[in-house]
Amino acid sequence: MGYLNSVLTSSSNKIDVDDAPVSGGGLSQDGKFSYGYASCPGKRSSMEDFYETRIDGIDGEVIGLFGVFDGHGGARAAEYVKQNLFSNLIKHPNFISDTKSAIADAYSHTDSEFLKSENSQNKDAGSTASTAILVGDRLLVANVGDSRAVICRGGHAIAVSRDHKPDQKDERQRIEEAGGFVMWAGTWRVGGVLAVSRAFGDRLLKQYVVADPEIKEERVDSSLEFLILASDGLWDVVTNEEAVSMVKPIKEPEEGAKRLMQEAYERGSSDNITIVIVRFLANDLSSSSSSSSQDASSTAALSGQ
Repeated sequence: MGYLNSVLTSSSNKIDVDDAPVSGGGLSQDGKFSYGYASCPGKRSSMEDFYETRIDGIDGEVIGLFGVFDGHGGARAAEYVKQNLFSNLIKHPNFISDTKSAIADAYSHTDSEFLKSENSQNKDAGSTASTAILVGDRLLVANVGDSRAVICRGGHAIAVSRDHKPDQKDERQRIEEAGGFVMWAGTWRVGGVLAVSRAFGDRLLKQYVVADPEIKEERVDSSLEFLILASDGLWDVVTNEEAVSMVKPIKEPEEGAKRLMQEAYERGSSDNITIVIVRFLANDLSSSSSSSSQDASSTAALSGQ
C-alpha cells in the first residue's frame, strides 16, 4: 500500500508520530525530473488516501506515472485504482501513439473491473484519481473527482484540473439528464449522498457518477518548474497560489511535499493529506550547463594570460 513505505520523524509541534506519516522520492534515469511524496491520515482515524509514483521505460522512452487517489466509503476503491490504473495504461496498445485515448480507455476499464470485483460487497466504495503522465516533452494530466493538479509555470500557479463537484452547471446537467438529482445536504451531493460528481466505483450511483477523466496536456519546457498533485486534504485549506509559493524555494520535491502536508495539518485540515510533487529539471540542466561553459571560458581565459 502506498502509504506504508517510510516514516517521517516528528516533534511535539509536528504531526503526531502515531499518524504514521510517510514520505519519499526519486530521480528519473535520464535526469529530466525528480519527484517526492508525503502522506498522512491527518486528523482522521482511518487512511483512505493512496498515491503512486512510478517510472517505466517503453520503446526506449522514460515514462513517469504519478497519481493521488482519495477514497470514500472505505479504502477499497482507492487501493484498487492505485494497483491497477497505471498497469492498465502502459499495456494499452496505443499508449505512445494516442496517449489521450489510452488514458480514457484505461480509466474506463479500471472502473469496470473494480465494479465487477465489488459484486459481493454491500457497502459502496469510490475514489478520485488525479494523475500525471510524462512522455517525452509531454505532460498529460487526467482527473476524476476533487483531488487536484496545479503546475508552476513561469513562477505562476496554474490549475491543470478542475474539481468535479455536483453543483457545477455542466455536471448537474449531465446528472439530471441521466435521471439523477443534486441536492444540498451540508454540501451539494449527488442523490443527497456523494459530494463529488465523478469517481471510480460508487456502484449504486454509477449511472450519474462517471469515471470519465478530463485530460489536459502541457508542454514540458524551461518555463515549467513543477507539478503538485494532492488530495482535498490539502486544497481544502491551502490555495493553489499558496501551495506554489511554499514549494517554489524548496528544491527537493520530498521536502516540498512534507512542507505542504505539515501546513495543511497545522491549518486544521480534517481529512487525509497526500501530496506528490514532480520537479522538472530543464532549468537546472540549462543553468548547470551554462555555468559549466562559463567555467570553461574562465579557465581558457586564465590559461591564455
